[in-house]
Amino acid sequence: MSPRRPLVLLDLDGTLTDSAPGILGSIRDTYAQLGIPVPAEDVLRGFVGPPLHENLLGHGVPADRLDEAVAAYRRSYATGMFDNAVYPGIPAALADLRDAGARLIVATSKPEPFAVRICAHLDLTRRVDAIAGASMDGRRGSKAQVVARALAMAGLDAHGPRIMVGDREHDVHGAREHGIATIGAGWGYAAPGELAAAGAFAVADHPGDLARTALAALDHRG
Repeated sequence: MSPRRPLVLLDLDGTLTDSAPGILGSIRDTYAQLGIPVPAEDVLRGFVGPPLHENLLGHGVPADRLDEAVAAYRRSYATGMFDNAVYPGIPAALADLRDAGARLIVATSKPEPFAVRICAHLDLTRRVDAIAGASMDGRRGSKAQVVARALAMAGLDAHGPRIMVGDREHDVHGAREHGIATIGAGWGYAAPGELAAAGAFAVADHPGDLARTALAALDHRG
């Protein structure tokens, strides 16, 4: 039997890509379409990363209008998703991880069809082994559920050394439900101290530090 490859699960928004412009533009459009006041800018920043429905319900959208809000957001985001860019240094970090033998799977709270299109548009698809995301019907929406899908995609490699890379506390918590430690992406959208408070194993300050930090964590936990 061939040895299991180290597994690295990768968040998308705020970890691989700077997606805030497209996401926040679509959020503003959503509130405008619903006739609900748009949250303050510092609140809007918190929409990048966590599951959409949680943020909408927590910031002025009534439960009986949630489906309407999600539909409005997806209409806007169908074009807004491309207002997005790969962080400098990420392609090299992914190449270094692959050269070290790691299997790379994107694990994002974004709906999987959107994630697939974004990765293709930004030339990330060929740099990873698979893309796992939330389901369009909401049945798979939490980070823990997305991580479970990524682990299913990994097959036997899911039972070897593994690590999550993400920029928000929900990445840390979702991975922990599966016994997986998280490397914080310090260049992303977390508030100061958020990742450490959530219990991240370590925080990489820059994409250039990612491969070294992740491989050290895999060796430590191997």
